[in-house]
Amino acid sequence: QVQLAESGGGLVQAGGSLRLSCAASGRTFSTYAMGWFRQAPGKERAFVAAHTWSGGSVYYADYADSVKGRFTMSRDNAKNTVYLQMNSLKPEDTAVYYCAADNSGRPIASKGAARVADFGSWGQGTQVTVSS
Repeated sequence: QVQLAESGGGLVQAGGSLRLSCAASGRTFSTYAMGWFRQAPGKERAFVAAHTWSGGSVYYADYADSVKGRFTMSRDNAKNTVYLQMNSLKPEDTAVYYCAADNSGRPIASKGAARVADFGSWGQGTQVTVSS
């Protein structure tokens, strides 16, 4: 299993920005499928973004429709870290954000369809609160 540690959550006003970070363990981080999910009170954990390895130095980024154009996921393989840059935040973005990883090599569903079950390792989560 991959050990994950998120940071960067907090309270921000609507329209503001936050950047979440997730540090991962392991020597083959560059090949991991990485994802961000979020869970609002009373709701199921939902897909936000994924960043998957397509071979060589090619990666594929995928986003939920609700965050397209506002959120950007990236990775720094030298630091074993992924980031989620969140801009133009809305109150409905308020949730606990979870970092996820999978090093099994199994394909991750694309076009916004990645599932919780696609990922084998999870972080503890970080709270993001957007005030109106």
